[in-house]
Amino acid sequence: MNEGERQPTSARDALWSDPLRFPFTRWVPRCWVYLLGSALLGPLLLAVLAVLLVLGLGLWVVGVGLPVLLGLALVGIPTAAVTRWRLRLVEPLPLPDPHRSLPGAGRRARIRTRLRERATWRELAHAALASTVLGAAALGFTALLVCSGLYVLSPLVVWALAPETVMLIPGHAAPGPLEALPFSAAGLAGLLLCAYAGGLLTSAEVALARFLLGPREDDLGRQVLELTRSRARLADAFEAERRRIERDLHDGAQQQLVALSMTLGLAEYELRDQEGRAVDLVTRARGEARQALEQLRELVRGIHPQVLTDHGLAAAVAEVALRHPIPVAADIVLPERLPAPVETTAYFTVTEALTNAAKHSGATAITVHGRVERGRLVVRVTDDGRGGADPAAGAGLAGLADRVALLKGRLMVTSPTGGPTTLRLEVPC
Repeated sequence: MNEGERQPTSARDALWSDPLRFPFTRWVPRCWVYLLGSALLGPLLLAVLAVLLVLGLGLWVVGVGLPVLLGLALVGIPTAAVTRWRLRLVEPLPLPDPHRSLPGAGRRARIRTRLRERATWRELAHAALASTVLGAAALGFTALLVCSGLYVLSPLVVWALAPETVMLIPGHAAPGPLEALPFSAAGLAGLLLCAYAGGLLTSAEVALARFLLGPREDDLGRQVLELTRSRARLADAFEAERRRIERDLHDGAQQQLVALSMTLGLAEYELRDQEGRAVDLVTRARGEARQALEQLRELVRGIHPQVLTDHGLAAAVAEVALRHPIPVAADIVLPERLPAPVETTAYFTVTEALTNAAKHSGATAITVHGRVERGRLVVRVTDDGRGGADPAAGAGLAGLADRVALLKGRLMVTSPTGGPTTLRLEVPC
């Protein structure tokens, strides 16, 4: 084979790419070892399945056969794992495990999950085939391989047992090594047949294993759906925790600071006619309490502004625009209130874009445009700054992109050198 030709990467590839050369390749002994393993695994697996089935049905009568039948249903999982490991002998490309990982899950949760997965039942079907059809074919191949090997060695066997006559097949005896040469030739022909038969059987087993034991699109779809649901549950849990923190800050810390400020005000009033540092210290403490209260209110507003909850996205963005150091023209027209996750994601995306523009862009004007187009909220934030923004460098935008992806939306940033910079948000409503 020339250096430029592609080397076979599997037994099936070697068989069909060059059939005449295949019996003399390294794939033949690999196929034989693989099929010998199938011949050993098949009867053992058949015995295990039969025992579990009979025992489960027998104990079902007395009401305790369910655990045994569950074991029967799950026996395909370890069998499939062994098969995937054995496939690496003839198929270097590994076969992925279709089951999703369950780190930290208990035994009952694992069993329930595995029983719900379609891959578990496909693996059980493969185990049934491996113990019957595939096992029988592998046993027949093993018998042919052993007989062919013995016939190839028949002259040595006759020579070792001389002067006795050796009966190689019924009705045909070989009194000497020379008379056994035709049997040796038949053995070589049998080995040649075993080379092709082994390649074909192995290719069939590999194809069946990839069909039944590999991952499918519906398995991946279920995993993606479950991942999306788990992320949605995490987002809901985060939102509930956010509301709790906001409520605690509003009803607890803010009220205590207000009470402290009032107490200091009363103390300042009582000390108004006295002289000394006490009055100055109380006045200073009252000012610091008032400043701490304002900072706490800003913190609460940053967690989730009350105007967003009460009046919606347009009013919340308008309020941010009024307090922004750069003139912001907000043009957000919505037909109705949007779902709370959509409003929250859009609001924090806009505020992050405005913060980045104030810090890095050198812009003199910013526009925020928002509309609902074909069932999707589309928001564009454009500034006339210097441009050249790198979205990957902003951890804030990266986190917002993950949050937008959770809602199946898109976040795009266009920022050529020299500007303008445009951030476009699209979120399904």
